[in-house]
Amino acid sequence: MSLTSLTSLTSVVPTRGLSRRGLLALAAGVGLAGAPLWAQAAPPTLRVLTHSSFDLPKELLAGFEKSAGVKLSIVKGGDAGEMLNKLILTRANPVADVVYGIDNALAGKALAAGVLAPYAGPAATAPSAVSLPAPLVPVDHGYVTLNIDKAWFAKSGLALPTSLQDLTLPAYKNLLVVQHPATSSPGLSFLAATIAGLGEEAAFDWWAKLRANGVKVAKGWSEAYYTDFSKSGGKRPIVVSYASSPAAEVFYSKTKLSDAPTASLSLKGAVFQQVEGVALVKGGKQAIEFLRSATVQQALQTTMWMLPATPGVAAADVMRHAPTPTAFDNPSTDQMAAQTPAWVARWTQVVLK
Repeated sequence: MSLTSLTSLTSVVPTRGLSRRGLLALAAGVGLAGAPLWAQAAPPTLRVLTHSSFDLPKELLAGFEKSAGVKLSIVKGGDAGEMLNKLILTRANPVADVVYGIDNALAGKALAAGVLAPYAGPAATAPSAVSLPAPLVPVDHGYVTLNIDKAWFAKSGLALPTSLQDLTLPAYKNLLVVQHPATSSPGLSFLAATIAGLGEEAAFDWWAKLRANGVKVAKGWSEAYYTDFSKSGGKRPIVVSYASSPAAEVFYSKTKLSDAPTASLSLKGAVFQQVEGVALVKGGKQAIEFLRSATVQQALQTTMWMLPATPGVAAADVMRHAPTPTAFDNPSTDQMAAQTPAWVARWTQVVLK
């Protein structure tokens, strides 16, 4: 049984949205057309490699499986940086047919490694609010930025930082947790923002001062936010997270909240616009059109806490607690592709060694 006849997810997914990491219209290349019922075997498995934050409503995924005639196997590969590393290490014998979650900070590395296959389906040319280099198809976007624990700052009486330089002052010693840029997409995005916003030399001078001021480095976003961040019971009231995180705090709160207990800070050199995409894996089965329907684009806002890539999709009401940053600092795609290995190596030397 061959995997053919790509089917648009738009026609198979119930009218509902998605969340935190904008996903492309999922259309898998499978076809059972013409096969008599008695001759049909078990549906083929469609392997989808994702980062650990991937999350979609079960009924939405079940509807796709039924309509496309496949059995989904969602493999979570850790933070986006870890996920891409696994994809590269297994390129001779791919562990997935489709990969979701490679973003604009990691796109250059993925393209250089040659682990993605060309794709020319409808989603590749559909209107999009953001862009990624082919063969990646944009699914969602958001903003990596600093988040603070309002209650901690109110209790301590310490003023909120108004610049990155404030974080190197004695008053802010041991207050910040960041993610490692070699294993974490938010960590790499934040590093890139500091370089684009401050300039490379000034940025690494700042990182050196931050090390002396007690910055903590976590492996990935989940560890930083749910273990080290004071809002989650940790000891650090400032964390690298997303501009949408305050809205998620309201959405998941066990008690009804009129205001978010956290807030994001739009500081110069501390905001990165992250764009996530989906792609076929080189050597994998021909399957894509991955979650760019209006249904999925709406849903991802309150499951993966990202903004839709498809223009015109209404914002979820809870997103009023997540104001869009007024500006962001992104290196160019070419600069990210050429300089990221050197930046990460230098960061490791400055911050950890």
